[in-house]
Amino acid sequence: MGKVHGSLARAGKVRGQTPKVAKQDKKKKPRGRAHKRMQYNRRFVTAESKIVAIKHYSGYWGLFDLVI
Repeated sequence: MGKVHGSLARAGKVRGQTPKVAKQDKKKKPRGRAHKRMQYNRRFVTAESKIVAIKHYSGYWGLFDLVI
């Protein structure tokens, strides 16, 4: 059989070296109907027009104002 990549003695080395950071308390996200309302408002109501770069087949990059 072939050899594995590296020995298993070093498994978990990086995770063991990283400092432990305690989780922070977060505000709960809305569920159900309220979540759908939040998504709708974020996507359609408060969405501003976005500047989008589109590459043409001839190689020209054009900036277009995309309204979603």
